[in-house]
Amino acid sequence: MNRESASDSALELAAKRLDRALGQLEHRLGSVSTAANGEAGGLFDQDRARLAEELDQSRARERELEAAGAQASQALGKAIAEIRAALGESED
Repeated sequence: MNRESASDSALELAAKRLDRALGQLEHRLGSVSTAANGEAGGLFDQDRARLAEELDQSRARERELEAAGAQASQALGKAIAEIRAALGESED
């Protein structure tokens, strides 16, 4: 029985070491996973901020183009009126 007790205690020690090693592995994997998720989230936030800035710039450019188009339309309308007046046409 003495041999069985010794092998049982050696087996128990091995099981405890294995359990401890698995615990350490789980902890390390959890840390790596958390770090990877944090970096990915940071990259997402940076990408989102960059896209929001580009959208704001595009909207500002759109407003500028609309204003330029309105000015061009007014200038064209004035030029047409002047040409008609010079040709002696009446405005309808």
